[in-house]
Amino acid sequence: MKHTHGSIEVVCGSMFSGKTDELIRRLRRAVIARQKVQVFKPSIDVRYAVEKVTSHAGSDFDAIPVEKAEKILDLLEKDTTVVGVDEAQFFDNAILDVVVKLASKGIRVLVAGLDQDFRGEPFGPMPVLMAIAERVDKLQAICMVCGEPASRTQRLVNGSPARFDDPVVIVGASEMYEARCRKHHEVPR
Repeated sequence: MKHTHGSIEVVCGSMFSGKTDELIRRLRRAVIARQKVQVFKPSIDVRYAVEKVTSHAGSDFDAIPVEKAEKILDLLEKDTTVVGVDEAQFFDNAILDVVVKLASKGIRVLVAGLDQDFRGEPFGPMPVLMAIAERVDKLQAICMVCGEPASRTQRLVNGSPARFDDPVVIVGASEMYEARCRKHHEVPR
């Protein structure tokens, strides 16, 4: 089934807030509705499976890893009506042009990603994706310190909060992440 209008939907929040689970839920509903779905993710994300988007809870959906956002347009199949993009914060700003082009073609674009980095600052292209989307859902996790709703991601290095000047993106590193509320999120300078 073809959509009459394209659209951009963004699911964002901290780590452990259920972003990928929500993305997968929407993708599965599109499949049930007999829509042609393609899913893409940055090739930098190899935490669970290379050719799947996988939530921390264990849900997964087949995905095509791409190094650059522009590759999505090259790999788009003619009859695709729904495109999913996971971990969008890891793409450069070219993802903005890609999702706009897809939506302009009448495609429903579902984007998931962290809206803030471990410092609590806007992460990559996510703020602009949120601004140009027709729909934005910001999910919350549970603070690992107090149990209140959490909107931030705390990076821990050897059990202590990562410092502000630590690298924003560390792939394959062994530090831990926790969801934290505003009160318990710490970023020492």
